[in-house]
Amino acid sequence: MVKEFASHNYWAVILGGSSGLGLATARKLALHGMNICIIHRDPRIAMDAVNSAFEGIRATGVQLITFNADAGNSEKRNEVLEALKAQQVKVRCLVHSIAKGNLKSMTGDNTLEADDFNITLDYMAISLYDWTQALYRQRIFTPDARVLSFTSEGSSKAWKNYAAVSAAKAALEAISRSIALEFAPAGIRANCIQAGVTDTRSLQMIPGSEQLIEHTKKRNPFQRLTTPEDVANVVYLLCKDEAAWINGAVIPVNGGEHIS
Repeated sequence: MVKEFASHNYWAVILGGSSGLGLATARKLALHGMNICIIHRDPRIAMDAVNSAFEGIRATGVQLITFNADAGNSEKRNEVLEALKAQQVKVRCLVHSIAKGNLKSMTGDNTLEADDFNITLDYMAISLYDWTQALYRQRIFTPDARVLSFTSEGSSKAWKNYAAVSAAKAALEAISRSIALEFAPAGIRANCIQAGVTDTRSLQMIPGSEQLIEHTKKRNPFQRLTTPEDVANVVYLLCKDEAAWINGAVIPVNGGEHIS
């Protein structure tokens, strides 16, 4: 395994890195020598499994800092920034993998309210800007940094019970494009990865996810779901020097799922 990031002492900050796409990304980048800072939010009952996964990352030989904290809380964000500054960390990559959204219907007994939209938008979209701006102001980014976030086809398609998340994904893409434009003079590139349907904890929370999985397997040209590792591989590619001219894009990582 080539550890091309190790000689630069690069770091990745991963928001939501204890499971799913975020954890797979942490593992992949660590294998290539990038130090990792993970901000996650897990209950005590889940921490044995989470800590085991974190030890696997440390076993690759990189440095790992973790914070079991609310990534949407400004005070907690400041605590993380102070810790990174104290260790003179320079961040090559900020990865946004926060999946905190409301999956309610627009009709029925327990319907979406304005607060449901607001919470979902704050965590799954606006927090990307909050963290980018905070790292930029504290001069923690490297001169050629990457801001990456995960979106889905739901940003432009209507799925039942997905309205709040759909709005957040559309906003996430818009914010990413604006980061790509306005932070470019600082050397920051921003892109969204549009992951195909992936069997993660977040997917399992969507009502009717079983039917979505079966439909996707028939629709995908390779007749399988996207895996977290598929997505992590592209994060790794976008962190390489050769990807410096990719900016402001929404990149499908789904085996061609979107074309059928």
